[in-house]
Amino acid sequence: MSAIEYKPLYQRPKSLADVPTHYCPGCHHGIVHRLLAEVIDEFGIQKKTVIMAPVGCSVLIYNYFEVDAVECAHGRAPAVATGIKRAKPESVVITYQGDGDLAAIGTAEIVHAATRGERITTIFINNANFGMTGGQMAPTTLIGQKTETTPFGRSPERNGYPIKVSEMLATLTGPAYIARVAVFNPTQVLRARNAIKKAIQVQIEGKGFGFVEVLSACPTNWGLKPLEAIKWLEENMIPVYPLGEFVGGSK
Repeated sequence: MSAIEYKPLYQRPKSLADVPTHYCPGCHHGIVHRLLAEVIDEFGIQKKTVIMAPVGCSVLIYNYFEVDAVECAHGRAPAVATGIKRAKPESVVITYQGDGDLAAIGTAEIVHAATRGERITTIFINNANFGMTGGQMAPTTLIGQKTETTPFGRSPERNGYPIKVSEMLATLTGPAYIARVAVFNPTQVLRARNAIKKAIQVQIEGKGFGFVEVLSACPTNWGLKPLEAIKWLEENMIPVYPLGEFVGGSK
């Protein structure tokens, strides 16, 4: 009797390094990393992909991907990506940024890269706080949300209103694709993968700037258990940051 052959149904993507990560339990960065690696493998672009590492929770992203990477000054990933893409237009250039890096110190860089229609792709992780530095208020922090710097909740009078980055960039002419997704259940994970694929595809096809915002749980700084954090994201973040495609989606 011959031995039964088993074929794996699910494997680690080639572009994803086989190393443990430093992310907190329940953090969604790991899911997004895998989706990005899967798309890189699907397009066969591993050898020409360059990822811009931000300052934030994903500052060590170059340890987790088997692609070239560049560490950028805080908020300057789109500017560095612009230079690399223009110098090496055959490259696939990706910035991976958090809400502090992109929406606070890096606001000018992302707005101007988008309005120029730079042929780069940005993955924007929105967890409504400054994750790496201990949970301070970010531009995306919700009204009433308590953080280390808003212990009584974010006040529109004192702190202003949350910045809806996807909607803001969607008003510009340069972007070819903009979407907001989440990864808290299998259906949302598949939608997120499809959005990341579209954002990279518009770069490969030379159509312009691609942008995917991912709503992400941050159990540690939110002071919640992982499952509680998912529920909080669904009940509080999605009403403020609705999911969907804003530019370049299916009509």
